[in-house]
Amino acid sequence: MELYNKLKSGSFIISGPCVIENEDMIMRLAENISAMCERQELTYIFKASFDKANRTSITSYRGPGLEEGLRILEKVKNNFSLPITTDIHETNQAAPVAEVCDILQIPAFLCRQTDLLVACAKTDKIVNIKKAQFLSGKDMLYPAQKVIDSGNKKVMLTERGTLMGYGDLVVDIRNLVDMKALGFPVVMDVTHSTQKPGGLGGASGGNREYAPYIAAAAKAVGVDGFFFEVHEKPEEALSDGPNMVPLHEFEDILKKLK
Repeated sequence: MELYNKLKSGSFIISGPCVIENEDMIMRLAENISAMCERQELTYIFKASFDKANRTSITSYRGPGLEEGLRILEKVKNNFSLPITTDIHETNQAAPVAEVCDILQIPAFLCRQTDLLVACAKTDKIVNIKKAQFLSGKDMLYPAQKVIDSGNKKVMLTERGTLMGYGDLVVDIRNLVDMKALGFPVVMDVTHSTQKPGGLGGASGGNREYAPYIAAAAKAVGVDGFFFEVHEKPEEALSDGPNMVPLHEFEDILKKLK
C-alpha cells in the first residue's frame, strides 16, 4: 500500500524498453534511467515485457518468456532497489509475476477480460489497467470495478491513445480528465500514443517526435505519472522501435515534466 499511496501523490515515471532483448541491455537501461529520475526527483518504476503476446506478425520477436524474463526483472529489482512492472496476458501468469513485480499491467487489448482482471486483483498487487484503444475514459470505470469487487482497491488507469480510423491513434485529452474523475492514479502512456498500429505492414510504425508534446499536454491536465518506452538505439529495437524515445534524449524530456 505504501507504493500505491506514493503514486497517488503524483510525479512518477514508468519506463524501460518495450521488451526484454537481453540481460545486459536491461541492466544498462535500468541504471541509466534510474539515475536520470533520481536527478530529476521523480519516482521511477522499471518496465519491460517478458512476452509480447500481441505482436502484429507471428514471426515478430516476443521476448525471453516468463521464467527467464522474471529472473532478469528480479535482478533489476534487487540491484537497483526499484519497483517493477510488466504486462501479463494470461490468468496463470498473475501469481508468478506477482512474486517479482509490484505492479501488474493489463494490456489495452485485454482490459475487458474479466478473468485476467480478477486474477491480478487476487495477487493484492497494484493493477495498472491500460485503456483500450476503442474505449472512452468514462468506460474505464467498469474494468476498475472488476478489480475492486474482487477485493483489491489498488487500481491505476493508463491512457494510450484512441483509434483514429485505421492504423493511427490520437490522444483525446478529455479521456484523461474523465479517468482522473474516477479517483484513481492516471498515467499517460506517451510513447504508445505515438504508435501507428500495423503501419509498417507486418509491424507497427510510430512518430516518436510527438512524444514531448503529448507529455506536455498530459502534464497540463495534471496526470499522476508518465509512461515512456526508452531504448539505447530505437532503430535497432526488436519491438516498438519507431515510437520509443532514444535514451540520450530522455532526460531532457524528464526535466520538463518535473
